[in-house]
Amino acid sequence: MSLEVLPLSPAIVEKLKTISTATLTTVLLKKGLRNVWLRGTKPLQPDQPRTVGRAFTLRFVPAREDLATPESWSSPISTRAAIEAMPPGCICVVDAMGVTDAGIFGDILCARMHKRGVAGLVTDGVVRDVVGVLGTGLPVWCQGTAAPASVTSLTFVSWQEPIACGGVAVFPNDVIVTDEDGAVLIPANLLDAVLELSAEQENLEAWIMSEVNSGAALPGLYPPNAENKARYQASKKTNL
Repeated sequence: MSLEVLPLSPAIVEKLKTISTATLTTVLLKKGLRNVWLRGTKPLQPDQPRTVGRAFTLRFVPAREDLATPESWSSPISTRAAIEAMPPGCICVVDAMGVTDAGIFGDILCARMHKRGVAGLVTDGVVRDVVGVLGTGLPVWCQGTAAPASVTSLTFVSWQEPIACGGVAVFPNDVIVTDEDGAVLIPANLLDAVLELSAEQENLEAWIMSEVNSGAALPGLYPPNAENKARYQASKKTNL
């Protein structure tokens, strides 16, 4: 639970904020990765800012009555202690096993995360105290809201270890990108390759969209055949 969070340069963060999660899933699909979109991670409110950061992972297991108690909130192994270990710029990714009848965090914990500079919260579970959570300014991607506290259905067990969130394997220091379509994971070891390919994918799709807006038919254009690939390459030279 002491795995160090690697830095992510401001330039990479800003670049990834310009790339949609839809583009990222396409690029990762071309790299052979199909399971990178975290299911159930919907924006808690419309028009949340896109977020980018290293994954800081938390894990819950099913509630056990001798462990999942209000007293456990004061334990050295607690969500409170985990939050104090989160560095600025990380994205808190929480494995709540898809449980939707107990909120993993409320307004006070989200306010503390925001105060510490955490970029966002992503979970396959839900939050509570939703009005207060929205008031903290912390961007949240989750399955919705519930009034009961986490210990009603969940036991918190650890942080900064591999987890499953929304059916996706998430390792500490993987990169998370969120937008209106949800949250996508970029494996840490593929970050440089994905950055390079994503910029090209965005440029290609922008060119295809301009062709569609000009009345072009889709067959041979999307995906582009050899002729249209050549036209696209020529347009890049023209725009230099």
